[in-house]
Amino acid sequence: MAETRRRLRSSTVVLGGMGVLAATLSACGSDPDRRCVDRDSYDYINGYKIVADTNCSPSVSTGTGGRQTGKARTANGDWYYDADVSGGWAEDGTFSRSEAVDRGGFGCSGGSGGG
Repeated sequence: MAETRRRLRSSTVVLGGMGVLAATLSACGSDPDRRCVDRDSYDYINGYKIVADTNCSPSVSTGTGGRQTGKARTANGDWYYDADVSGGWAEDGTFSRSEAVDRGGFGCSGGSGGG
């Protein structure tokens, strides 16, 4: 009876450890938070104005060799990652997706925060 209890506890510890490891690895592989911002709207106090995602979406192929955008762009949009968002503005982020991923979280490479 004691052996069964001990075996059950040790397998619970192993399964729990595997769950923590899986969560750590998936956190590093996940996409960073991103916002579509107008690069031409920078304000020293507020940062960049957030605009509709259609301003940042990649163009779609027409199938005839040409390129065509889904909707007309109204801003010089670009994806801005890991920004602090407030009142329709984003600041303290980065335009580099790889840099945003490298900023890391629990178990990821790179430092915490940064700018």
